[in-house]
Amino acid sequence: MLTVYSEDHRRQHGRAELTGGALVPCFEKPERADIVLDRVRAAGLGDVVEPDRFGVEPILRVHAPDFVEFLRTSWDEWTRAGRSHDALPLTWLAPGMRRVPPLTIDGRLSYYSFDAGTPITEGTWAAATGAVDVALSAAARVRAGARAVFALCRPPGHHAGSSFYGGYCFLNNAAVAAQWLRDQGAARVAVLDVDYHHGNGTQEIFYRRGDVLTVSIHADPRQEYPFFLGHADEAGEGDGQGANLNLPLPWGTAWDAYRAALDAALARVRDFAPDALVLSFGADTYEKDPISRFKLVHDDYVRMGEAVGRLGLPTAVLMEGGYAVAELGVNTANFLSGIDACL
Repeated sequence: MLTVYSEDHRRQHGRAELTGGALVPCFEKPERADIVLDRVRAAGLGDVVEPDRFGVEPILRVHAPDFVEFLRTSWDEWTRAGRSHDALPLTWLAPGMRRVPPLTIDGRLSYYSFDAGTPITEGTWAAATGAVDVALSAAARVRAGARAVFALCRPPGHHAGSSFYGGYCFLNNAAVAAQWLRDQGAARVAVLDVDYHHGNGTQEIFYRRGDVLTVSIHADPRQEYPFFLGHADEAGEGDGQGANLNLPLPWGTAWDAYRAALDAALARVRDFAPDALVLSFGADTYEKDPISRFKLVHDDYVRMGEAVGRLGLPTAVLMEGGYAVAELGVNTANFLSGIDACL
């Protein structure tokens, strides 16, 4: 299986995030991609190539122009305000407040973000657009006939919506790739998200559309981040009615219960009969992940990959979360090996 990877990811290296009421070192860090790449190579999964460059137009197909411009210029605005540390928001919109774009960088950070765990740094724009290029390069190879391609995206993307960022995500790699596949002629595309956290951004982007199916298996939002989206009754609206499936699971979920949800997810994808699958893969479902509470073990990722591989769909696998860094490479390579065994 081909892997697409870019060194641009190193340019996103935040110093701290606000978690549990404290500023702590960022869980989302360059070592994550390093250890996955090392394991992919050690496992002999295939060649590793650099991405092609696609520019900003595919990004603008799913993200609002004002939001994209904010991400492009926010670090310069931050430093012009006299700051050299990471840029984090000050406040958030609450019910009853008005969504009027502020003029100052502090207000704009608050306007476009939904958490204080996603620092903007000098290299954020380069890293985020580099991750999009990685995702699009994988999608392009799938469109050209590859059965499955791994996009080692960093930063991740599934929490980024059309006009907001958060959850370590700035641009939604999976959504951009799915839309690009549609624009290149795919009649239907499915996005399957198996990260521990709900892909709230992906859902928001496609919620009113019937041409892109979004399916997510994740921790119950009544218990877990991002809290305010991902419930089982969210099925889509308008043209998208029935094209969104959430399968929330409780803390402590192990393989047997997870497999039942995975079977339901894969059945829905089969029924949709997409021309291609974009898969948001997160290994933060692992039992030792420091910020998650599922109980999957190493061999479960092989089983998960085999189940996905048996769909027989052209598949772009995009890296999302996973923060037990020492084991992240093993779990990711196991998942890819499971798919590879079905090719």
